[in-house]
Amino acid sequence: MNEKQFQRISHDKAFIAALDQSGGSTPRALAAYGIKENEYNGDDEMFAKVHEMRTRIIKSPAFSSKYILAAILFENTMDREIDGELTADYLWNKKGIVPFLKVDKGLAAVNDGVQLMKPIPNLDGLLKRASKRNIFGTKMRSVIKQTSPTGIKAIVKQQFELGRQIAAAGLVPILEPEVDIHSENRAESEKILKAEILKELAVLPADVKFMFKVSIPVVDNFYSDLINGQPNVVRVVALSGGFSRKEANDKLARNKGLIASFSRALAEGLSAQQSDADFDAVLAASIKDIYKASIT
Repeated sequence: MNEKQFQRISHDKAFIAALDQSGGSTPRALAAYGIKENEYNGDDEMFAKVHEMRTRIIKSPAFSSKYILAAILFENTMDREIDGELTADYLWNKKGIVPFLKVDKGLAAVNDGVQLMKPIPNLDGLLKRASKRNIFGTKMRSVIKQTSPTGIKAIVKQQFELGRQIAAAGLVPILEPEVDIHSENRAESEKILKAEILKELAVLPADVKFMFKVSIPVVDNFYSDLINGQPNVVRVVALSGGFSRKEANDKLARNKGLIASFSRALAEGLSAQQSDADFDAVLAASIKDIYKASIT
């Protein structure tokens, strides 16, 4: 583990940029950016287009370590280069931004009110490759759709099992058990989720370090006991989860110690058709607003 990166992730005031749209969500991300599906042919061209978009974001003067703590990458992005350097090396060497990698392979069908992660074939091999590419940590997402105690327990069990495997490989995992913001009884689901997380943390060896990515809670400061006083927890971050950037920022600002890890909300308003000056200005405004909400 890179100790300088660990200290930055643990203590610095900033937020995490999620640049990890994968196969299923990439066409939507490109469409929001103003690139239609008829402008590329097949996965290779699609991923080349999205890498161009991510490169433009990362190289922008607005994408600064003053505001950005880390960036979460998709596997395809990890394997590509920016200005002759692998993306993770460019992020750290040129920007001072810590690189993470999305490792999940998407969501299984809804069962018992939740969507577990699909199996991750050869995860150990991916983790070894990530380490060689100087990736600091990982992220993996599952989703809670309904208030199902057994389903939520299964989500947390799967997240922790894989988290321990990732930590054993020398990386810091971000566990992301998202609670769908459109689900009924979301506050009750969050209560069950937190209780299950705390049970698992209670038996986790002291030297195992996790991060958590959660939906912005219904009750302000609901995750304060995860953020403070848990020796295994490095940081707790929040997804925007379908809220507009303004909504997400307003809600986030009411949660002390919870910082952003936004994807769609970060890229809101960006367009392939913008001049570099306009692109940088829109991105800078977005980043500063998210940063302000993250440090309150």
